[in-house]
Amino acid sequence: MNRQARSQWVLKWLLPAATSLIIGCVLLGTLHWAAAKTDMVAEARQRDLVRLIVSKMQANVAHDQESATVWDDAVRKTAARDLEWLRSNLGDWMHTYFGHDAAIVLSPDRTPIYEFIAPSDDALSPEDLRVAYMPLANVLQKRLAARDTEGVSDTVLSIGESDLAYVGRRPAIVSVKPIVSDTGDVEQQPGEQNLHVAVRFLDRSFVSDIGTDYQFSEMQFAADAPEDTERAFVPLTARSDAEIGYFTWRPFRPGESVMEATLPAVGLAAAVILVAASLCGHALSRRSARLASSRAELEHLASRDPLTGLSNRAHFTNELAARLGAASQDQKQCVLFIDLDRFKAVNDTFGHATGDKLISLVGQRMNEIMPAALIGRIGGDEFTVLLVEADGEVATAACLQIVQRLREPFEIDGAHIVIGASVGAAIAAGRADPSELTRQADIALYHAKAAGRNTFAIFGEHMDELLRRRRKLEQDLRLALETRSQIEAFYQPVYSAEHHGLSSMEALARWKHPEEGFIAPDIFIPIAEEIGLIHELGAKMLEDACSVMADLPFISMAINASALELGSDGYPLRVLSRLAKWNIDPTRLEIEITESLGFGGEGRSDRNITILRNAGVSIAIDDFGTGYSSFSRMQKLAVDRIKIDKSFIDTVEGGSKPLIEAMINMAQAKGLKITAEGVETDEQRDTLVALGCDSLQGFLISRPLGRAAVIDLYNGTKKQIFTA
Repeated sequence: MNRQARSQWVLKWLLPAATSLIIGCVLLGTLHWAAAKTDMVAEARQRDLVRLIVSKMQANVAHDQESATVWDDAVRKTAARDLEWLRSNLGDWMHTYFGHDAAIVLSPDRTPIYEFIAPSDDALSPEDLRVAYMPLANVLQKRLAARDTEGVSDTVLSIGESDLAYVGRRPAIVSVKPIVSDTGDVEQQPGEQNLHVAVRFLDRSFVSDIGTDYQFSEMQFAADAPEDTERAFVPLTARSDAEIGYFTWRPFRPGESVMEATLPAVGLAAAVILVAASLCGHALSRRSARLASSRAELEHLASRDPLTGLSNRAHFTNELAARLGAASQDQKQCVLFIDLDRFKAVNDTFGHATGDKLISLVGQRMNEIMPAALIGRIGGDEFTVLLVEADGEVATAACLQIVQRLREPFEIDGAHIVIGASVGAAIAAGRADPSELTRQADIALYHAKAAGRNTFAIFGEHMDELLRRRRKLEQDLRLALETRSQIEAFYQPVYSAEHHGLSSMEALARWKHPEEGFIAPDIFIPIAEEIGLIHELGAKMLEDACSVMADLPFISMAINASALELGSDGYPLRVLSRLAKWNIDPTRLEIEITESLGFGGEGRSDRNITILRNAGVSIAIDDFGTGYSSFSRMQKLAVDRIKIDKSFIDTVEGGSKPLIEAMINMAQAKGLKITAEGVETDEQRDTLVALGCDSLQGFLISRPLGRAAVIDLYNGTKKQIFTA
C-alpha cells in the first residue's frame, strides 16, 4: 500500500474510529459519574420526604383532634359522661373520618372515661395504650395547670403533647389534647380539663399508603435497620431520641435507569461519528427535503402550545367546533376543563422557569392518560380535552385518572413538587354548540373547586339551575343599570388617626335586588366585568360620588376602579370631565386600584394613571399586601397612598404587627400616605395610630352610610374636617 493510499485510509477509517472511541469513552465516564451523583441526590430527597411525611402526619393527628376537642359540646358531654356521644364524636368518628386507630377520653385524674380500639389482627389491651399515653398525659396535665399556652396560634387552637412510641408491639403516633371550650362560655379550671388521646399506627396500612401515594417501591416497616445495601431506610425517632423502628424501601435510582437506557445510545453515537464523514456528500441532496420539513414543522408549531406541544387555544377551538358539528346523532362526546391546583404557589416558590417545566410535564402526563384525545392548553395552568365516544362512565374514569395522576409528585431539577387538579366535565350527544358545552364544563369546574379542589364534577341539572340564576342576575344587572335603580352608592367615612376628625370618604357600590335583597359586590362586580357593564357601573358611582362632593365642599372622596376601566382609552377624560361638570377640584378625588395595576401590569393603565396624577387626582393601592407586594416593587410605586388590607389589621396584635410596621416604614420612606382598612376594635386603632397610620377606616369608626346619613354626619362634624 503506497503512502497516499495509507493516508486516505487513516483519514477515512482510522481517524473516525479513534475519534468515536475516545468520545464514547468520555461520554460513558461522564454518564457513570452523573448517574451516581443523581442517584445519591434522589435517595437523599426520598429520605427527606419520608421524614416530612411522618412529621406532617404527627401534626395532622393533633390537628384532627382539635376538630372535636375544641368544642363546647365536647366539654359538656364529657363532663356528663355521655358515652354514646363520646363514641360517635370522639371515637368512631375519629376512626372513620381521620383513620385514627384508637381513641381514649381521660378524666382529670387520668382515669379512662371512654376507650375506642379499632378492630385489628393484633390484640391491643388498654394497658398497652396506658403505657404509651400516660407519660404524655402527665406532662400535658402539668402544663394545663400552669396555664401554659406555648405553641397555640391561629392554626393550633390548644396545647398538646405528641410522640412516637410503641403501643403493644406496633409503632404509632400518640397524641394527647385537652377537651376545651371553643367559645370560652364553658368555665374550666386549669389542670381539670378532660383529655383526649389519639393513636395512629405507623405500620401496615400507613406504610402501604405512603408507598402507593408517593411511589416508594417495596415500602416496609422494620424493627431493625436493613442489612441489604440496596435498600434505603429512615429511623423513626421518639422525643427521647430513641429509635423505635425503621421505614425501609427500595430507592428510586434515576441515574442508574438513565445509564442503562443510554448505553446503547453511546454505542450508537460512536457508530454515527464513524460514518458521519461518508455522509457529507449527501448534504446538498437533502437540503430541499429539510426545507420542506421545516415548512411543515412551522405550520405544526403555529397550532401548538410552545411549552407542552398540545393544541393551542385557537387550534383546539377550531377542532372542537368541527368535531362537534360532524358528530352523529347517537355519538356522545365530552369536554373537560382542567385547572391545576397550587400552581401559583409553585411559581412563587420555585420561579417561573420551574413553573414552565411543570406545565410541560403535566402536558406529557395528560398525553399518557388520554393518548387518543384532543388536548389543548388554553391558559397559564388551564387545559381542555375533547373525548369522543365518551359517555358518563368513560368521562368519570378519565376525570378520576387525571386527578390521581396529577397528584403524583413531579421531580424537577431535584425539587419534589406535588400539585393537584380540579376537573369539570360536560357531556353532549350528537351535534352540540361548542360554546355551550365548554361553558357547562367551566361551570362544573367551579363546582369541583368549591368542593375542595383536587376532585372533579360532571355538569348536571342542578348546575344548570345555577347557570340560569347567573343569567338572570346578568339580565337584572343590565336592567338595574339601564333604569338607574337598585344600584346605590354608600359612603364609608375615613377618619384622621392624628386629629380623630372626618377626613374623607370611600364610595361603595351596593345592589339591592328586589327579590334577592342585597347582593354582595364580590358577586355582581365580576359579573359586570364579564358582560361589559363595568364602565356603566363605574360611571354611575363616579357621578354619585361627585354629587356628594358638591354638597360637602371640604371632603375628599375615594372611588374604586377595575382593571378594565383603568385600561380603557377614554377613562382619564371621563373622570376629568365629570369633575369639571360638578366644578370639583381634582385633588379631592382619589382612585383606588389593585396592586397588580399599581405595580405596572399594563402600559395603557400606566399612562392613564400618569395622566390622572398630573391632573391632581390621587391614586391609592387598595388591599395592599395581598397581591404582588415586594421591597423591589415598592421602589416603582406611582401612587399616593396605600390601604393596608383588613386581613393584616385583624391580626395586628398577633403576628402581622411587624409586617404592618414594615409597610408603613416603606410607605413613609416613599412619601406615601397610609390608610388602615377594617379597623374594628379599640386595640387595633391604638396600635395603628402608634405605628404611624395617617387614616383609619372600619366598623369601629363607622359603617357605610347612605347619602342622607353622610350629609348629616358631615354637618355634625364639619368643624373637625381637614384634608388628609
